[in-house]
Amino acid sequence: MSVKTVPGDAKKVLVAMSGGVDSSVAALLLEEQGYDCVGCTMKLFRTESVTEAEKSCCSLDGVEDARSVAFRLGMPYYVFNFSDAFEREIMEPFAQSYAEGKTPNPCIDCNRCLKFDRLYERAKILGCGAVATGHYARICFDGERYSLKKARDLSKDQSYVLYTLTQEQLAHTLFPLGELEKQQTREMAQRHGFLNAGKPDSQDICFVPDGDYAAFIERRLGRRFLEGDFISPDGRVLGRHRGIIHYTVGQRRGLGVPAETKLYVSAIDPVNNTVTLVREEELMIDTVVADRVNVLSGRPLEKSIRGRVRLRYRQPERPAAVEQEGDRLIIRFDAPQRAPAPGQAAVVYDESGETVLAGGTILFSRKENAAR
Repeated sequence: MSVKTVPGDAKKVLVAMSGGVDSSVAALLLEEQGYDCVGCTMKLFRTESVTEAEKSCCSLDGVEDARSVAFRLGMPYYVFNFSDAFEREIMEPFAQSYAEGKTPNPCIDCNRCLKFDRLYERAKILGCGAVATGHYARICFDGERYSLKKARDLSKDQSYVLYTLTQEQLAHTLFPLGELEKQQTREMAQRHGFLNAGKPDSQDICFVPDGDYAAFIERRLGRRFLEGDFISPDGRVLGRHRGIIHYTVGQRRGLGVPAETKLYVSAIDPVNNTVTLVREEELMIDTVVADRVNVLSGRPLEKSIRGRVRLRYRQPERPAAVEQEGDRLIIRFDAPQRAPAPGQAAVVYDESGETVLAGGTILFSRKENAAR
């Protein structure tokens, strides 16, 4: 398996290790290929209480698992305290976004602000020419520019959450697992006696391990979110909701509103404290507008391109025409899509669906073709 070389001290690499099997095997592969590896774990919490972090990717157990692998591989190992930055740049915006009726993806912000920003700063201090992680994705170089491609194991592909990478970051990043199937990763860990070989993958948001987003948001913001009205698009009151932070666009379960047909959340209005409900067919939208745009080539998109666009982490990409207008992407799908949620990422791939071209945060969506 080949690993992309990088400019500078290319043989010294800072490996981000969560304590999971993926980052552990990433370190193993790099060591086997002769890289001078330095292991590190990002400490993201001020405290390590059971309720806060025991199931997360950055718990005390995670640190000890990472340290164990680093020791076995003979690597120096550090724990970097990024808790202040994590609270300020990840946890606080997450809570505020929900309070604004959005559905954020904190993993993308963590990649943008911590893994591929502050971790790069630490890599430079340690004299490392690159940062490596256990993400399932691939980086290619055509002699002029770097590109981000899907992993060979499409069931584990993480290119969607990596769309914020710049050319400079791509040039100094290694994804050793990009060519592997997940089963191969576990088998390698088992052969080398890693204690975390059978460790399950992290599923929940690390700072909300119990999945109770609403409780976390109220604790974080120090206020209760009051009940309000479920309404129809024409303003009729359909029932009462428990507080807007309990809902996301496209949601059906847990509404508790009796109706002849199934109803779904289509809009959340924090100003008027209302949640709009519609029938499923009314969720279908053909145009999405995204801001906070990153184009991975470093150059603005042409006036209009054809591509395939993914609106959620596990959703297949769909064909669309994409334009860039300043710091916004205008995405017009060939066929209407179900319930694009403000706050989620819209990630643009090329027409083959393999290479990430650009991405942004969904600002709003609309139905431009009423005949659809």
